[in-house]
Amino acid sequence: MSSHRARLRPAVAVAAAASLLLTGAAAGTAAAAPKADPTLPDQLAQQVNLGKMNRHLVALQRIAHMHDGNRAASTEGYDASAEYIAEKLERAGFDVTRQEFPFTYSETLAEKLVADGSELPVTIMTYSPSTEEGGITAPVAAIPVDDTPGCEASDYGDVTGQIALVQRGSCAFAEKSLAAAEAGAVATLVYNNTEGPVNGTLGETNDGYVPTGGITQADGEALAELDGTEITLELRALMEERSTYNVVAETQTGRKDNVVMAGAHLDSATEGPGINDNGTGSVALLETALAMGAEPETNNAVRFAWWGAEEFGLVGSTHYVDSLSFEQQLDIALYLNFDMIGSPNAGYFVYDGDDSDGVGAGPGPYGSAQIEQAFVDYLEGAKEVPTEGKDFDGRSDYGQFIAVGIPAGGLFTGAEVEKTEEQVAKWGGEAGASFDPCYHQACDDLGNVDRRALDRNADAMAYVTGSYALSTEDVNGITSTSEKDEAELAEQRASQMRLATLSAQGEADRA
Repeated sequence: MSSHRARLRPAVAVAAAASLLLTGAAAGTAAAAPKADPTLPDQLAQQVNLGKMNRHLVALQRIAHMHDGNRAASTEGYDASAEYIAEKLERAGFDVTRQEFPFTYSETLAEKLVADGSELPVTIMTYSPSTEEGGITAPVAAIPVDDTPGCEASDYGDVTGQIALVQRGSCAFAEKSLAAAEAGAVATLVYNNTEGPVNGTLGETNDGYVPTGGITQADGEALAELDGTEITLELRALMEERSTYNVVAETQTGRKDNVVMAGAHLDSATEGPGINDNGTGSVALLETALAMGAEPETNNAVRFAWWGAEEFGLVGSTHYVDSLSFEQQLDIALYLNFDMIGSPNAGYFVYDGDDSDGVGAGPGPYGSAQIEQAFVDYLEGAKEVPTEGKDFDGRSDYGQFIAVGIPAGGLFTGAEVEKTEEQVAKWGGEAGASFDPCYHQACDDLGNVDRRALDRNADAMAYVTGSYALSTEDVNGITSTSEKDEAELAEQRASQMRLATLSAQGEADRA
């Protein structure tokens, strides 16, 4: 008996030690990467509610009211808006960064177009040079419409001393302005190729531009009938170098090498408070972040961004992406963009990641199609709202993410383009009216929001963001951290059990 008991004790001791080792390893793994909560997407969609978002919209409206009626980048109104967001995130425990950057500020001073004795509405393009005070009086030169209207100097012929009138489409406004200048034009008017006005940007300052403005399709076609007739155009804006900042917040949990990023621009246009554009996207993003919390049970970290100077040419988001090394860009699994998600005559647009509509810019980087489908599935499934694709036309902050190959997607409810009869049949609203009749105007205030659309889109934002926080496998093939840890832990347990068994056998043989 005594001898038999002595032979068993080493084996029991080793097995017990192995059991403690395995228990400790499992506990350590659980502490480092807690198992993600599969109910997170549904929880977020329920917690992000309209009442909380509306309170934030009221705050932005009051901030604008106290600061010259707007929240434009670099102004006190913008700074107050940014600190309102940042302080709430900091109180919730997020790591918050304020990323400062320079940009060229532009503010409209005069917009006037007179033709055949009548004054027509015209909008100066951001970064357009100014005419002299009182404007330019010169013959209008209607440029023939082809597949690439006004994209090359040869399209204009000799328009020396004239105001070039060219249709929108095919190339950037900047290319049209440069081409018209090369052909001798003293100014350029771009008229729309669909219903509604043209509110555009030349993207950046350039000594080669001529004063450039946008007008409606109807006014452009009427003006083309006056080819060769003198018109008067005055476009003037203040431009000066300034600085502003982005607000970026990231969860403390989740993988830092497979980050889900979601963003919305916070600045308004200089003309008004910007409650739909883009208070709606900003407040929905804020509530999604606060509902998720700084330490959610997710597999992937989530990074939220409120961009500055979007209205001056996507400056903040472009600066952010360009400030990252290639390795840091690789850490971003995908980017979700939310710009105007409560337009008063709302449509339900999802960025066309796979280019299934065959319109404009083509598909986004690999993974963009899957992001599109995630939003479509939620809106058309859970909300029973039909959707339409939206081209990646470069008008919002996804632009630089796509340029470096990061898959992107997001939501949009429409701007200056007019809603069609077919769209009214799907969504309701008013045919022939803009999705947002107050786009870039002083009337973009608390009365300029479809709160039902905001509520639906915010739910979609929260759900899809939460889903990708759990797994991005459909976008980039990366499985969840918890699955990876469980596989590694199972292998670790098996290996340690084999070692424990061999050690116990060795002790038994030596006893």
